[in-house]
Amino acid sequence: MHQDSESNGAADGAANGKDGHSRRLTDEEFERYSRQMIVPGMGKEGQLRLINSRILIIGAGGLGCPAAQYIAGAGVGTVGLVDGDVVDKSNLHRQVGHATSRLGMKKVDSLIVHLRGLNPLPTYVPYAFPLDAQNAADIVAQYDVVVDCTDNPATRYLISDVCVLLRKPLVSAASVQKSGQLIVLNCPPTPQGVVDATPRAAPCYRCCFKKPPPPGSMVSCGEAGIMGPVVGMMGVAQAGEAIKIIASALHIPPDPSSSVSPETNLGQPTLLIYSYDLASGVGPYTFRALKMAGRRKTCFACGEGSTLTLEGIRAGSPNYEQFCGLATTTNQTRLPPGDRITASAYHAAATRGELPPHVLLDTREREHFSFGSIDGAVNVPFGQLLVAAAAIKRDGAPAETILPFPAERSGGALPDDAPVFVVCRRGLDSQEAVEKLRELGVDNGGKRKIMDIIGGMKAWRDEVDPTFPFI
Repeated sequence: MHQDSESNGAADGAANGKDGHSRRLTDEEFERYSRQMIVPGMGKEGQLRLINSRILIIGAGGLGCPAAQYIAGAGVGTVGLVDGDVVDKSNLHRQVGHATSRLGMKKVDSLIVHLRGLNPLPTYVPYAFPLDAQNAADIVAQYDVVVDCTDNPATRYLISDVCVLLRKPLVSAASVQKSGQLIVLNCPPTPQGVVDATPRAAPCYRCCFKKPPPPGSMVSCGEAGIMGPVVGMMGVAQAGEAIKIIASALHIPPDPSSSVSPETNLGQPTLLIYSYDLASGVGPYTFRALKMAGRRKTCFACGEGSTLTLEGIRAGSPNYEQFCGLATTTNQTRLPPGDRITASAYHAAATRGELPPHVLLDTREREHFSFGSIDGAVNVPFGQLLVAAAAIKRDGAPAETILPFPAERSGGALPDDAPVFVVCRRGLDSQEAVEKLRELGVDNGGKRKIMDIIGGMKAWRDEVDPTFPFI
């Protein structure tokens, strides 16, 4: 871990008490934060709490950049940033703390350059590596509030579990395509196992999301896409919640021997959902607030009788990747070798005219397909294929109706043994599509070969056509 060597007045104030009442604001701080301090409910006391606080932001991407900007701008004394990734050109449309001039730079270092230009007073602490079960507790323990700006469920469960055990408030958000969500968890922080506080103790991530989403349903921004303003809205909202928690002293754990005071409670936990429709013209975006329940008595992490410990987490119990099904999805091979063909082998056979009449099924989303495809491919997005498969099973329609036909053969029927080749973006969805087609009986009892093109369109670019616009 690398500690920023610069010292400043904000860091010096941390020694003067949790709320910093014995510390005076400097002229620089008065001038910089004056518009913020005159907001009702903030004042000098709230600003001093911010100056003497430490906030950890996990993830320096689409959520982390706007969250960090407003947290640093507000005058939080120490801002920790965790991210092991580097800045890529595809990040820049939404990760507004980075710049073209810093491509290839570690994201935490790039973001700190940006934040220092915005506000040089805070101490910035970079952790240029991923958060994991071995280092999470040591890092989180040093901070008052944690802001989860990550993009995968395994890390979200890990962060929440550690925050429960260390009694840290957690501001969690997620965003993909045209929607996002945000929730404040474990605030005010309550000891593990305490459920029936007054009012009811705030939930953790496991209370709200007992089971992770199915592995196949989780798509990254690289697969599904992301609109910059959407993820930006969620990151800004995270900053607002973190600032509110610190300024209102909600991060200070209550006395374990007493119930939680209503005056220091955030109220009923709420899941905020934001979305908008690109196809709706000038129509408004929408916010929805869903009320969430408090802590669950049976929660694995924070409920009564929980056996979750920091020592167990470090030792690999629970196994977060296994819990979220990532151990199977990271295994690239689901099909036997005889059911797969390389992109180069398919291209060579097609070029030599060795392939019989067949269907080449491209299961990428239409937006991906529009940038380019293999000659003769027909597009049936993976989600649409799954819906069609479910309808066939429900209605008893012939299995072959799920297969599209190339335009030049729109009036014909494929021979019973005509093969089907399936391609996707990187070679995962196509394997599941092959299995689904066989499950429906499209293989005609083994007469028709259904094959996956290994590695998808990325392999096509790497092995066949380096000019192919893979995104």
